[in-house]
Amino acid sequence: MQLTMRRYGGEGDYWCIREFLRQVFMINERRELSWQAYRFDYWRWHIVENIGYGSLKEDVFLWEAQDGGIAAVLNPEGKGIAYLQVHPQSRSPKLENEMLAVAEEQLAVSKANDHRWIGVFAHEHDELRREILKHRGYSESSIKENHHRRSMSMPVPDIQITEGYAVRALGDKEELPARSFVSWQAFHPDEPDDNYEGWEWYVNIQRAPLYRRDLDLVAVAHDGEFASFCTVWFDDVTRCGAFEPVGTAPSHQRRGLARVVMYEGLRRLKRLGATMAFVGSGSPAAHDFYVSIGFNEIEHSVMWEKEL
Repeated sequence: MQLTMRRYGGEGDYWCIREFLRQVFMINERRELSWQAYRFDYWRWHIVENIGYGSLKEDVFLWEAQDGGIAAVLNPEGKGIAYLQVHPQSRSPKLENEMLAVAEEQLAVSKANDHRWIGVFAHEHDELRREILKHRGYSESSIKENHHRRSMSMPVPDIQITEGYAVRALGDKEELPARSFVSWQAFHPDEPDDNYEGWEWYVNIQRAPLYRRDLDLVAVAHDGEFASFCTVWFDDVTRCGAFEPVGTAPSHQRRGLARVVMYEGLRRLKRLGATMAFVGSGSPAAHDFYVSIGFNEIEHSVMWEKEL
């Protein structure tokens, strides 16, 4: 099959890539061999728009068939970290090598030793990509993504929340400062509160196409302080839900709040007709926690790295 590579060309491509990711995900029997649409949304509206890393126009590349259909997409997530999204019917050593060559040329980052560095994720069962990475001089790193899956046919335990807290959906715009601050506390536990930079970034989160405020859940203390949270993304095309992010402020941890908030998210997904739920983990503690609440179908992707 003859494929043509080009850069991202505008907003129309954004919507086409999302549909491409949905198709690939379903063809792969809802295994995360590529990104789901919500993750591409989250990358665009949070990593690019809020954190300021990456660019749709400069860092996203498409391979198209002669009929204009997308065969593959290359995009970054973190600095120097590339993801290859490939349609199963288009997979070949030629295409994988071409995508890796573009990643090395366009997405690698400079290091202090004057070398450039690139990281590429490969699914544990993707023997084609793993062999090509080895052949190109990549080495397997210790960095791993755990892909957790939970069937919605599993019962959701009805447990009581710790006294003094309540779980509910996020309110209107006046609650964005509190929602933003609890997220910052959860993911910056060792930093002083003076380093907090404000809440306006959360407006971009709410611009993501799959965002729903009724699935942006918080555990709130009796004094009104936000203590724990999870944002749930529901795709009615794939009938899947995904939890990203999940966290608890350090001063409210070890009270079972994240568990209760996620169970509420699962109940809401079930009412919407979801048949599968997903969450990702990178640390042993997060891995064990998600397994404990039923996300025990697990596959892995490993980052391979190379200095250029």
